[in-house]
Parts: sequence; C-alpha cells; structure tokens
Amino acid sequence: MRTYAAEHIVASIADALQFASHHHPPDFVAALQRAYRAESQPAARDALLQLLVNSKLAARAARPVCQDTGVAHVYFELGMDARIGGAGRGATPTPQALADRAVARAYTDRANPLRASMVRDPLGRRVNTRDNTPAIVHTELVEGDGLRITVVAKGGGGDAKTRYAMLTPSDSVADWVTAQLPGMGAGWCPPAVLGVGVGGTPEQAMLAAKRALFAPIDIDPLRARGPRDAQERLRLELYERINATGIGAQGLGGDTTVLDVKVAALPSHAALLPVAMVPNCAATRYVSFEQPENGPALFTPPDASLWDDVPDALPPTGTPVDLDALTPRQVAGWRAGQQLLLSGRLLTARDAAHKRLADLLRQSAPLPVELRGRALYYVGPVDAVGDEAVGPAGPTTATRMDKFMPALLERTGLLVTIGKAERGPQAIEAIRRAGAAYLSAVGGAAYLVARAVRSARVVAFADLGMEAIYEFEVRDMPVTVAVDAQGGCAHRRIAIRPG
Repeated sequence: MRTYAAEHIVASIADALQFASHHHPPDFVAALQRAYRAESQPAARDALLQLLVNSKLAARAARPVCQDTGVAHVYFELGMDARIGGAGRGATPTPQALADRAVARAYTDRANPLRASMVRDPLGRRVNTRDNTPAIVHTELVEGDGLRITVVAKGGGGDAKTRYAMLTPSDSVADWVTAQLPGMGAGWCPPAVLGVGVGGTPEQAMLAAKRALFAPIDIDPLRARGPRDAQERLRLELYERINATGIGAQGLGGDTTVLDVKVAALPSHAALLPVAMVPNCAATRYVSFEQPENGPALFTPPDASLWDDVPDALPPTGTPVDLDALTPRQVAGWRAGQQLLLSGRLLTARDAAHKRLADLLRQSAPLPVELRGRALYYVGPVDAVGDEAVGPAGPTTATRMDKFMPALLERTGLLVTIGKAERGPQAIEAIRRAGAAYLSAVGGAAYLVARAVRSARVVAFADLGMEAIYEFEVRDMPVTVAVDAQGGCAHRRIAIRPG
C-alpha cells in the first residue's frame, strides 16, 4: 500500500493552480496558432493574435491569462490500495479538505494573487469567501495504489453557457448541439474546446461533458485518419458544422469557432438520451499529474519556442480615440466592426456596482461618480503586484448589464460601454436611442489589456473589492465597435435574445 502525505497533495494542487493560471496547455497554444494562420476574417484574426500575444506575455510574467481566475475544480482518482496520511494527529483529511487548503494557499499567494470569485449564501448576501474556496471536488476510487489528480481553473463565462436536454433515442445529437451555438452568444470567448456528454443520467452527462474538456486537442489527427466509431463520427460532424456557422473568434465572424469537440458517451436507459454540452473558453487552464509518493508534483513550463512565431506586442492598428475629449459627434461616426485604440480615463463597473447605481437612480439620489460623456468598462481586475498599475483586467460578459442600460444611458449621459460578447435587444435599442456605442474587448486577453492601463484607483464602492468602481488611465487599449450609434452590430451571426 502506498501512502501519500496530505501536505504533499496540498502543495501539488496549489502549485498546479498557480502554474495553470499563467500557462495555457501547449496543445491549446498550438491549436490557436493553426487557427490564426488559417483565419480569413480580419476581426477574428486580430482577436486570435491578441489571445496569442496574451498567452506569451502571461507565461513570461507568470501572471494570469485572464482576470477570471476560475472556479477551482479538483478531480481525484484514488487507488483502492493507496491511502492519505502524514497529517499529524487527528482524522485523515478528506479530499475536499485537502483541495480547500490548496485553493486558499494558491489564490492568496502574494507573488501571484488570483482573483477570488466564489460567494457563499447564493440566495442571500452573496459574500465573497476571499480565497476562492470551496473547491469543486470529484473523487473516484480506482484499482491500484496510485493517485492521479486533475486540477482545473474553470472560467465562469464557459460554465454560464452550459446546455442540457433530454432527447429521445431517435433525435439527432448533432442537430441539437449545432442549434444551441448561435443562442450561446460569445460570452464563452471562442474559439475553444466544446465538451459533449451523451447518455447516462442527467448529472452523469453533465459531468462527462465537463471532464471531456480536459484531454489533449487531437482533432487534426482524427480528421486525417477518419472516424473509428460513433463518438468519433459525432466529433467530426460537430467540428465541421459548428465552424461552418461563421461565429468565429469572440463571435466577430470567422473560420474557427471551436478548436476541437470532445464527446463522452455513457450507457443509458433505453428510452432516454440525456445530452449535455459545456464549453471551455480562451482561458483554458488545467493540469493532470500523478502524485509522487515522496514529495509534491513538479510542473515544468513549456519551452519558450512554443511562442516563437508570436510577437511581443500588438501592431498599433485602429483609430486613436482620446477618452478625455470624447464627444457624441465623434461616437456617432464610429461603425460596427471598426477597430479603435483607446487612451485616457475610463471608469469600471460590473454586476454589483451596476445594481447600486440603479438603486441610487431609483431613489433620485446622487451618484458617487459623474458618468456624463464617460466610458464604462465591465471588469473586475486581479490585484496588482510589483510595479503594475492593475492586475490582469480583461472584460466580463456585457449581457449581464443589459437591464441597467436604458436608465444609465438616459439619465446619466453615459456615452460608451466596454465589455465582451454581444448585447441583447434591450441594450442595443437603448444604445441607439442615446446615440452611444458599445465596444468589445477580447475576452481571455486580460494580461495584454492590463499592460495598456497606466494607473488605477478606486473611486466608489470600495467594499465591493474587485467589483468596486475604478478609474483607469489607459493608453492604446484595443477594442472593436460592437454596437454603433445607429444600432449596427458586429455580432451578426449570433442569435441575440432579449436580456
């Protein structure tokens, strides 16, 4: 019987979370590069380049690739002839306890603090746990005396787009999956990998779809040799059909919407066909390892040559915009799909801050910040370290703020909003009526965006932590006009549904 020390397991998981925060899996980087070389649409090609530059710079600086540093998932495969020990006096800690200790350690690391997103009391006060605990833990007992662990930092944007249906055996899984994609929008930051779980029970299908994501990208060899079974045939059909939708990188239209499709099939009731789909996102972060018996696991960065064809900075393409001299007339001249480079001061706000602003407007109370003529960026940044003005600060999904748009635009004179993915009809109409604009930044390129931030200070709602209102001063922050003052939309291939 092999014994694995509890402290070694905790150290391994914590180190894996830190490593994954700033290192994409090499196969994912290679797949992004292939997609970039093959991309024919300029907006999607630019988005792919931003993701690649961000990946290179984040790995070099050992800073998170995305400001959403994920919900920590830990999958244990524990051998029946193995035991966990070395915890001192008292009961042997459970896998949940080990994972929680590791997550707290990793997310509060002073050298590379990770943004805590987990809240307790989801139906009540929704208080942030401050260390991203608890972890999401799945433990499977297997034959042997080994301990295999998969550690995942799963972004909220991908999980938010999860879909499930109970089909009948005569229904087409491929038809159902393909029909879901346009309605999922771009909040999952394509291109990435899509996991599909088929069969089992509802909860088994969902878990299988998610776990399928954490396997190497191998669609090109499969396409070259052809399918050997029904699962592989479904993978190929979905890959071709989804990429033919033209949704593309960040939903801006393009040739690659998914980098791979993974399918997991399970035995099921004869009358039922549960189907679940879970996307990963452009901030794909996971590590699988065999736990050593004599110490923590070690994680070796990929060779820097992985990014040899990736530049160290973006080319300065786009129309320069001075945010400190922004006028309605200037905004009215922008057109959907146009690339801009923003410089000057902008404010930040996301879910919690928007609710407070809306409450103050309903009460006819003064706002803590002046919004007239300003730009508002939907972001919850990572804490800064060293000489950083701010930590990784990529955009969050804009549709969550849609319901606040009519009042904010009409009553405050707010002129520009910035986020990721599409807007719904309510927000688009409010933007058109106000002669405002919505700009899209690349989701999953958070470290790259943060390098454009020259200074940052909290100006309101400091108690909200990462959801406080900041004022950023930026220089040449790259964005795309996603909704212009006439209501034109860059996300035309997405089924924009009411917010």
